[in-house]
Amino acid sequence: MGMWASLDAMWEMPAEKRIFGAVLLFSWTVYLWETFLAQRQRRIYKTTTHVPLELGQIMDSETFEKSRLYQLDKSTFSFWSGLYSEIEGTLILLFGGIPYLWRLSGRFCGYAGFGPEYEVLVTIYADYIAPLFDKFTPLPEGKLKQEIEVMAKSIDFPLTKVYVVEGSKRSSHSNAYFYGFFKNKRIVLFDTLLEEYSVLNRDIQEESGMEPRSDGEGDSEEIKAKVKSKKQGCKNEEVLAVLGHELGHWKLGHTVKNIIISQMNSFLCFFLFAVLIGRKELFAAFGFYDSQPTLIGLLIIFQFIFSPYNEVLSFCLTVLSRRFEFQADAFAKKLGKAKDLYSALIKLNKDNLGFPVSDWLFSMWHYSHPPLLERLQALKSSKQD
Repeated sequence: MGMWASLDAMWEMPAEKRIFGAVLLFSWTVYLWETFLAQRQRRIYKTTTHVPLELGQIMDSETFEKSRLYQLDKSTFSFWSGLYSEIEGTLILLFGGIPYLWRLSGRFCGYAGFGPEYEVLVTIYADYIAPLFDKFTPLPEGKLKQEIEVMAKSIDFPLTKVYVVEGSKRSSHSNAYFYGFFKNKRIVLFDTLLEEYSVLNRDIQEESGMEPRSDGEGDSEEIKAKVKSKKQGCKNEEVLAVLGHELGHWKLGHTVKNIIISQMNSFLCFFLFAVLIGRKELFAAFGFYDSQPTLIGLLIIFQFIFSPYNEVLSFCLTVLSRRFEFQADAFAKKLGKAKDLYSALIKLNKDNLGFPVSDWLFSMWHYSHPPLLERLQALKSSKQD
């Protein structure tokens, strides 16, 4: 009886108070769920101290331990930053921080010469300018370029140019992607993906005092061991396997499907925004009793009211993305690249300091790409064949 009485009392509260309480409750529910998942994954970081058997021949113990400690440090920082953000957001809502900051900005605009009827929004796109400073170099003529062109032609991919971008200036992460409209497609390879272009590999050779010979003769065991364990990037055959995976996304229509989903989601969100923007109780729930500024309406609806929808959509897109990744891996298999993709995935995981072992629930909720060991298992039978 007591619980039902409490629910009846809550339902009899004004609509704005019910909305405000639901927003806070959902926010803390999501935070506690995310913290629960993070602690499950942190337990994996703590207890998995040895390289999995599947990776033993490629990933050395030092790299594995470095990745494990790196992820542990990240999880510690994420816990405290997440807790701080949740408490800060709750206090801002409880003590009317949004209407206070809105009034403060109105007074500031008045001092600056703007009338109260103006709403000023200034957005800076730092990441929009940054790509202008990347250096794109055409991939030189040679065996790798010829094989890329042959593979593209075999699946009717309208390739026009192949570039190498100096991604190592900003990050050690390796990547490859394609872009372009219609019959004008281009492939871009990060220099960190290519063993021959990697700045790290050149640094290792300089530190060792000599450049290892391709046949391995005449090199000291110490130099060969160091180069093997520290080397970054993939061999040409592995680069082709990675490109086979990426081209699989194009051939299977994954890019088009993602664009369609994105457009449908945008249409739905703006349609619901148009329906909800006139509801005064939404503004009253966050302290706006006498006015309904459009900018505040955007904040309330997209950040708070749409939160449950966004969580569900995010999970569904994660599941779909993982399905697409398995399909692209299967496409690379059909091109005869299973063995090379197997080794390339391990090397890329090592270069990116990714931890290869994941809690199943954490990865299911967060990872847009399947965990490394799951992808290797899917490739294994074909690799053995």
